[in-house]
Amino acid sequence: MTELEQDKVVAVLNRILEAELAGVVRYTHYSFLVFGFGRIPIVSWLREQANESLLHAHQAGEWITTLGAYPSLGIGKLLDSHTFDIGSILRESLATETLALELYRELLGLVEGRSVALEEYARQQIQVEELHAGEVDKMLRKPGQSATSQSSPA
Repeated sequence: MTELEQDKVVAVLNRILEAELAGVVRYTHYSFLVFGFGRIPIVSWLREQANESLLHAHQAGEWITTLGAYPSLGIGKLLDSHTFDIGSILRESLATETLALELYRELLGLVEGRSVALEEYARQQIQVEELHAGEVDKMLRKPGQSATSQSSPA
């Protein structure tokens, strides 16, 4: 087994931590912007996503300290189109999920074959993020539409 490039792994974990903390803020903020008949279930879902982002931030922070490093106090980029449109909010969410997936895949590339525990962590997070992106994609489709929102015209 080759040695773990700890500095690179910690750098990616800190970017993950920052991205997940941004998710907490973003999803919480989005939950304030929902109005209309569908408000209650959508707000509930957004707040669940904020809680999940916080859990993911905790996990990344724990890995950073397990590796003997100092967790970032920064926060990732906050996208906001300043809209109350649920579709726009979901598209922003899908964009940030895609970025999170890239970070977890980058982590996997650094730890694969070097640390079973970190490899499993990265794979598990990739699975969770892919499932979440799939759910957001389904939410963006019109009723009865089977093609993904990314493969069909808006």
